[in-house]
Amino acid sequence: MGGRGAGKTRAGAEWVSEQARWGKARRIALIGPTFHYVREVMIEGASGIRRLPHARPDFEASRRRLVWPNGAQAYCFSAEDPEALRGPQFDAAWADELCFWASPDVALATLAHGLRLGAAPRLLVTTTPRPIAALKRSLAARDTVVTTSSTFDNGRNLAPDFIAALQERWDGTARQRQELLGELIDDLEGALWTRAQLEGLRTNEARAFDRVVVAVDPPASVGPDADACGIIAAGVYGDGHQRRAVILADATVRGVAPHEWASRAASLARSVGANAIVAEANNGGEMVRSVLNAAAPEFLVRLVRAAEGKRARAEPVATFYARGLVSHAAAFAELEDEMCAFGAGENTRSPDRVDALVWALTDLLMGGQGPRVRGL
Repeated sequence: MGGRGAGKTRAGAEWVSEQARWGKARRIALIGPTFHYVREVMIEGASGIRRLPHARPDFEASRRRLVWPNGAQAYCFSAEDPEALRGPQFDAAWADELCFWASPDVALATLAHGLRLGAAPRLLVTTTPRPIAALKRSLAARDTVVTTSSTFDNGRNLAPDFIAALQERWDGTARQRQELLGELIDDLEGALWTRAQLEGLRTNEARAFDRVVVAVDPPASVGPDADACGIIAAGVYGDGHQRRAVILADATVRGVAPHEWASRAASLARSVGANAIVAEANNGGEMVRSVLNAAAPEFLVRLVRAAEGKRARAEPVATFYARGLVSHAAAFAELEDEMCAFGAGENTRSPDRVDALVWALTDLLMGGQGPRVRGL
């Protein structure tokens, strides 16, 4: 693991080159966040495989592979399409910037079935760390060896103004430890939720709920690059100051057509005995109601439209957590990763699970009347 500009790519490129040139691996997988990243950073970049001072492999762009003079080959894959890893088999793999993959858990699980050649197949992961479940599981594995480097370790290869600007911006913060020093920080500065808080709010106690809703945050488009469709189920019980909510399920899905996420929301609503489906209408308007009505005709579909930003809507909900008024019926890893990063700065993807969570709890604990939220 390493901070920004920590020479991670160079280390990965040298490892792959060594595996190939010395015959330690004949078939290698190269996986990055996108195909463009694999080619422009891992292969052709300033620290890429074809910039090393060794015998350089040929890059066959049409077949998305590198070929060394001794016959060793490395194939390119995008983490956006983890199913492409189903079928091929390898002696070794290099996974770069794992924490910024669209679906790291799925991609790693699929890759694991293909790492089956040779006496000891090996996987190298290079990444700036983020507290995601996939990285934490990899770090906890008994056969994992961890090395770290900081941005400053690679300072001779970076512009002085770049380092100075990062130090000035993040000095003394948790983000400095994560982004510059390469440390894994579970709680990000500025996030609305913390790991310890969520761990302390789990419950497996059976409840009879006064009201149960499934909240849906629809994406604006379809495909592997699209935002996910957040789908969260929650229930509420009690009266007055004793009113409590429980998060029951996370059925969020990515990259599917509207009728598919609507069907998923309908199935969840039936399984939890929901009273209604609450859906954001900012993206899609009445189309959202139509597809949900078609998939779940027996449920009331209530559309809501936000006139405030995501953080303004989420802050009252975070206050409910701080007061102990919300608990989780299970460990929802991806939802909780998103919650503990929300509000901590730049996000590479929309917080779709958090959006759906906020809509559900706004309905249950605020009567649908959040900050400038209109029902339709």
